[in-house]
Amino acid sequence: EELNRYFPDRNIGIFVATWNMQGQKELPEVLDDFLFPSEPDYAQDMYVIGIQEGCPDRREWEIRLQATLGPQYVMSYAAAHGVLYLSFFLRRDLIWFCSEVECATVTTRIVSQFKTKGALGICFTFFGTSFLFITSHFTSGDGKVSERVLDYHKTIQALSLPRNIPDTNPYRSSSSDVTSRFDHVFWFGDFNFRLNENREVVEEILNHGRDLDVSLLLQHDQLLKEMQSGSIFKGFQEAPIFFRPSYKFDVGQDTYDTTSKQRTPSYTDRVIHRSRHQNEIQAVKYSACFGIRTSDHRPVYGLFRVKVRPGRDNIPLAAGLFDRELYLIGIKRRITRQLQKKQALKNQKSSAVCSVS
Repeated sequence: EELNRYFPDRNIGIFVATWNMQGQKELPEVLDDFLFPSEPDYAQDMYVIGIQEGCPDRREWEIRLQATLGPQYVMSYAAAHGVLYLSFFLRRDLIWFCSEVECATVTTRIVSQFKTKGALGICFTFFGTSFLFITSHFTSGDGKVSERVLDYHKTIQALSLPRNIPDTNPYRSSSSDVTSRFDHVFWFGDFNFRLNENREVVEEILNHGRDLDVSLLLQHDQLLKEMQSGSIFKGFQEAPIFFRPSYKFDVGQDTYDTTSKQRTPSYTDRVIHRSRHQNEIQAVKYSACFGIRTSDHRPVYGLFRVKVRPGRDNIPLAAGLFDRELYLIGIKRRITRQLQKKQALKNQKSSAVCSVS
């Protein structure tokens, strides 16, 4: 009954995003273009954002997300694994229908004391449907395809979820693949797969401006090739890509890498999904936010409509838990910003009046 009242068509809107911040201290001041893309014309019910090489001040990042999303959203859960961050925001009126959130991590490679390559996963049930969200940072390097495939295999075997949340369909679950144990799975991150083509050829294709045909680039994409061969992300789908490569940019610029390394632009950052039931995840939009220039990567996001089933009695609900402290700080900052904007407009108007008189 509750499900029908909130979602008569039993579909919810989910925003999933990934961004490699390159460990930069500087964060974008405004996140509206990123979190509220021009379409669609409905509000999202959930926001799940994965970060790789996160900024030093993780709390500041969460405050900015809260301040941008506004009072109708709350941060239900947040986790970190080294410099991998994951934030889960939910519409405030829906917190009573979400289970406790469980979290697990996998380290695939220790690069240094702080920089880890690996995965961070969270899972929960919403009404009667189970969800798994994983953000990952796979091995870098143009030719290291087999290492990235190994990172994937290690993750699906070692990510120990769910723990207490009941499996909604244990007959379809496998003990060797975490992604088989949930109704809907979203996996997003810096997978580090490159375009197997030299820089000049890629530049030539990218210079076509408005007539850019990205399919000419994607035929050289390592990830699509591996997915087609079945070596990675079995059962997963990716929405069609119509945007430019999200990596590697000069920081603060719209130009691809002009350093001596001259990296080939590539689709390193991806959002993919799988479901136990056919056609239950519909991609509405899949794109990158090119207006955020504080890192050498651009954030990549997907908007999805996802089918949800009625609740079960055996699910441990979270009793409306969320980060209240973050909520108060974020909303206070939002109000302060709105007041400053109003004041600035007022000042503009009064100075215009003075100059006319």
